[in-house]
Amino acid sequence: MTYAPKQDLKPNTLEFELLPLVKATGFREYDARWWFNGIGHEKDPELNLNGVQALGLGMATLFHELGVEPRVTTGHDFRSISQPIKNALILGLMQGGCEVFDIGLALSPMVYWSQFELDVPCCAMVTASHNENGWTGVKMGADKPLTFGPDEMGRLKNIVLNGQFVTRPGGQHKIIDGLRDKYIASTAEGVSIKRPLKVVAACGNGTAGAFAPDALRAMGVEVIEMDCNLDNTFPKYNPNPEDSEMLHAMAEVLQAHQADVALGFDGDGDRCGVVDNNGNEIFADKIGLMLARDLSREYPNAKFVVDVKSTGLYKTDPVLKQNSASVDYYKTGHSYIKRRTNDLNALAGFEKSGHFFFRPPIGYGYDDGLIAAKAILEMLDRNPGKSMSDLSDALGTAFTSLTMSPHCADELKYDVIDRMVAEYEGLKGAEILGRKIVDVNTVNGARVTLEDGSWVLVRASSNKPELVVVVESMTSEDDMRDLFHREVKPRLGKHPEVGAYNQEI
Repeated sequence: MTYAPKQDLKPNTLEFELLPLVKATGFREYDARWWFNGIGHEKDPELNLNGVQALGLGMATLFHELGVEPRVTTGHDFRSISQPIKNALILGLMQGGCEVFDIGLALSPMVYWSQFELDVPCCAMVTASHNENGWTGVKMGADKPLTFGPDEMGRLKNIVLNGQFVTRPGGQHKIIDGLRDKYIASTAEGVSIKRPLKVVAACGNGTAGAFAPDALRAMGVEVIEMDCNLDNTFPKYNPNPEDSEMLHAMAEVLQAHQADVALGFDGDGDRCGVVDNNGNEIFADKIGLMLARDLSREYPNAKFVVDVKSTGLYKTDPVLKQNSASVDYYKTGHSYIKRRTNDLNALAGFEKSGHFFFRPPIGYGYDDGLIAAKAILEMLDRNPGKSMSDLSDALGTAFTSLTMSPHCADELKYDVIDRMVAEYEGLKGAEILGRKIVDVNTVNGARVTLEDGSWVLVRASSNKPELVVVVESMTSEDDMRDLFHREVKPRLGKHPEVGAYNQEI
């Protein structure tokens, strides 16, 4: 297969069987996602198995362009379509001359870990993370512990869609057995929780159910399993610890068992969500601040990276100041925060969606929900007599909105954000609701900070035809609502490309 894929093929036809289908929209900023299941659905597929093989050949071509050894570790999540998709991807990688190390059923961080364990430079994890059934995708990299960013994804898209493939001899496929137990042991290595802790492990019937309970037990805590049996129909909800349905279910089980904390893992195990001992969800940016406080005592002068959706409390926190810790706000997206954390030699990076990145001596620098869980449990162990809610209550007060997502077409959203950024940059020194603008961070849209620490953020979604809006007030919930309804919403309303948005906050 050495020709360019098609953009539109109907399922259950001869052409669909013979030709590759790879829709351009599946190439995102830092990974790839396509709707795969088309037959019997109103939505037509965006990818077929021949298209997956073309993707693998394109990846092999790019690996060679990047000058890395063409050796790739690959795994798949627990979805009915993931293993055949991985097999098609392997065919393409081998066609491009890659030596493929197939570790089987895996979490995304297990694939990243296997790069170090097997000394393999490249990775390709077949997963749709927390997306609904019918979606598939690939997370990939060629520079451990990093994964692809916009430059690599843009070049891969160009290679695949234009058929710029290079076939090479020497392709091999090696099945690697026994890594599951080694990976679980590695997550708990050096951990000995002395404090008696009862922990709910919530996996939403996703892949993490085969890993998280055993890993947490190896760390020395009592585990209450919640939806840890693997079921690729996702009978209750998609495994997404940022979603209120899963978080509310976690709270119910925690309270029924009087547990100390509930830890929720997404479909491919690279994110971790937290519910405290009182049944309250704690957003990942606040968990990150709690961890940064704790770790800055252990590692003075530590650097931390957070994404632009994260609370402004990092900048005002007295514990971080006392321990001479520094905080850098950077682009939202697991690939961006991972790269920035490593580029700055930061101790850890935190993304509000629940990706946590710990560099040595805590982790290897990639996002791993189990390593995040380890850090949380060790934090509790270092604070005897204090509960998760106690540690949360010790943070300063901030009133943060949910992440709001007004519709804006993919081909229009970046132009809208460019205009919003220019407008806010022109307002530097002016006032918003009686407070002076002291900073406009434009690394990812516009994060506009006011003199009291309150802020508003508008940016383009990396994955969907949407904008992303977050506001935070340091004074009150009413002020937080005003920042949206009296400030951001009217400015968005000037742009007809932005869909109507009626969510209450």
